[in-house]
Amino acid sequence: SASLRIAGRNALAQHMLNAIASLLSSPPPPPPQPVSKLPPFEQLYIFAALIAGLLLLLAAQRPPPKGTVARWLPAPGEKRVYETWVLWYSIVWMGAFGVIIALELYEEFTAATYFLVCGGLAAPLVLRELARGGADGRPLGERHGARAQLWIAIFGFIGNYWYTHYFYCVLRARYTVPAWRLNDVPICMYLATHFYFSSYHVFANLALRRVATGFAPGNLRTALFAYVVCALSYATAFMETLTISHFPYYDFEDRHMAYTLGSAFYGIYFLVSFPVYYALDEPGNTPLEGTGLRGVALSSLGAGMLVLLLLDLTRLAAAGAPLTIGGKLWEVTPKGLAGSA
Repeated sequence: SASLRIAGRNALAQHMLNAIASLLSSPPPPPPQPVSKLPPFEQLYIFAALIAGLLLLLAAQRPPPKGTVARWLPAPGEKRVYETWVLWYSIVWMGAFGVIIALELYEEFTAATYFLVCGGLAAPLVLRELARGGADGRPLGERHGARAQLWIAIFGFIGNYWYTHYFYCVLRARYTVPAWRLNDVPICMYLATHFYFSSYHVFANLALRRVATGFAPGNLRTALFAYVVCALSYATAFMETLTISHFPYYDFEDRHMAYTLGSAFYGIYFLVSFPVYYALDEPGNTPLEGTGLRGVALSSLGAGMLVLLLLDLTRLAAAGAPLTIGGKLWEVTPKGLAGSA
């Protein structure tokens, strides 16, 4: 019994020592807070400044000449029909993407599923123009819809094939969807960009046309037109970053930088493309694209090269990050892994 009492006292003493040690030791660190995917508060200041500048320029405008009709859509004709169709179709693809994101259907997607979904949403824009071209016998090069689709297809391909690597290197972005890849960019993104950019450029046309037709010509209107191009470019880039922020397979190393610097960086695409695309078959504008599909292709290729130069100058001046392109002609990546770059 003496040994039992000694063992009991030893156990009690050990228990008390353990209790004292736990009181004296530092508390365990709190669990890490989840990283917010919402934009930083500074975005309010950026957009407040953009709106203030816009209001000042609007206040300085003079009314247009008497008899001029201020328009959002083109005058009745082929371009109006095309832009109206794209606006209606935008509701379809945005609704489809909204359902996929809200219900997290993407969690079951394979590389083939992404390809079929994005290809299926891009196809109606292209097939409509091919079908219409054959219906009335007119060459595709004379149809605004076909010319517009070719312009977007070329510009979007250049953007994915080349510009995406600037996001990889400067903003440390990455796609981790299961994907078939061309030059380390998921092929589904080449397809998704087509309907994204088709809508973005028609939306921009509405605002730019309203400026061009709603105020008296001159330096003030030119300044407003240029300002609207800049503001729309930044806002479009920001809104895309915001709307896909809850998609877990496209991410940035620094989301704060992605919203602020990244929106400006992405906006460089549209600084060039919005005014060039607006001029495509627009009455009262000097044609930049020449005639037929060849002229449209050269216009889009030229715009793509200018964007590439601006992106690289921005990379050197603002970030200084090295540009490394390590993609392959063809690559298949599973969910959760980026490509070879």
